[in-house]
Amino acid sequence: MLFKQQALLRQKLFVLGSLAIGSLLYLVARVGSLDRLQPLCPIDGRFGPRGQDEIPLRALQFKRGLLHEFRKGNATKEQIWLHNLVQQLPKAIIIGVRKGGTRALLEMLNLHPAVVKASQEIHFFDNDENYAKGIEWYRKKMPFSYPHQITIEKSPAYFITEEVPERIYKMNSSIKLLIIVREPTTRAISDYTQVLEGKERKNKTYYKFEKLAIDPNTCEVNTKYKAVRTSIYTKHLERWLKYFPIEQFHIVDGDRLITEPLPELQLVEKFLNLPPRISQYNLYFNATRGFYCLRFNIVFNKCLAGSKGRIHPEVDTSVITKLRKFFHPFNQKFYQITGRTFNWP
Repeated sequence: MLFKQQALLRQKLFVLGSLAIGSLLYLVARVGSLDRLQPLCPIDGRFGPRGQDEIPLRALQFKRGLLHEFRKGNATKEQIWLHNLVQQLPKAIIIGVRKGGTRALLEMLNLHPAVVKASQEIHFFDNDENYAKGIEWYRKKMPFSYPHQITIEKSPAYFITEEVPERIYKMNSSIKLLIIVREPTTRAISDYTQVLEGKERKNKTYYKFEKLAIDPNTCEVNTKYKAVRTSIYTKHLERWLKYFPIEQFHIVDGDRLITEPLPELQLVEKFLNLPPRISQYNLYFNATRGFYCLRFNIVFNKCLAGSKGRIHPEVDTSVITKLRKFFHPFNQKFYQITGRTFNWP
């Protein structure tokens, strides 16, 4: 009887051992096959020679923030070499305009598997102290990426800073430049609203928009007010055109990016010579937030920070009318130079 029980026990152990070994072999085979998985978004051959023209799964994982060690700067040289990652100078820069939607544009472009964004505004070209640190300092501020990917940064102060066009030209005279604009009066009020919120957080008082935007002595538009000056797009663009042809600029409609982002993103993909990869699947409207959020995959979604979409203060209608009348001739010239017309009043 005891012998039979021992034999039965040995038989059970043998079966369990066989199952364990089989499971282990399956896992090894499964792990080994991960590197052979087809990428989620294949990239056209224009990005590199055969064998390098598709972004492997590891690239998408890194791009979506799963390889945190790279971003924290804790990766070893061996890890960086293994993943074939480099820090590249940007091939495109979102140079402005402040409160035009630069952050939204950058985050939405980051949906594309061939785009890698710099998370923070670098302020290299508009800050004399940073610029003095040299181009290698700037490059090391860029994220790790694959050689065939496009690194993009955004610093909206670039658009209005006089020294910046020449400095960027010296770095790369063929770089692609993105400008996102909104209706000038709305943009100026949005600019004011952001500053006002900062003052309120510090329990400081601040003038009303009307008092800043209108010169009390002349009752005309106050062109010394920075929020007004920034909205005179053509004045700033003319300074850039001394260094770059208009073909190197792409104008993004910031108002449309809020209400109907996909067509605007498709135009940017075309401008950057990227294959179309961003689809309606990647964008979904969040009724609670009041704007579109991003869907990278079935697991990872992202909405912009809560500071986006601030409610603007009420502004005297006569001041709005005066500002729109003031901006009108500048807008017409902007349409003429860029070849893009907006339905601005």
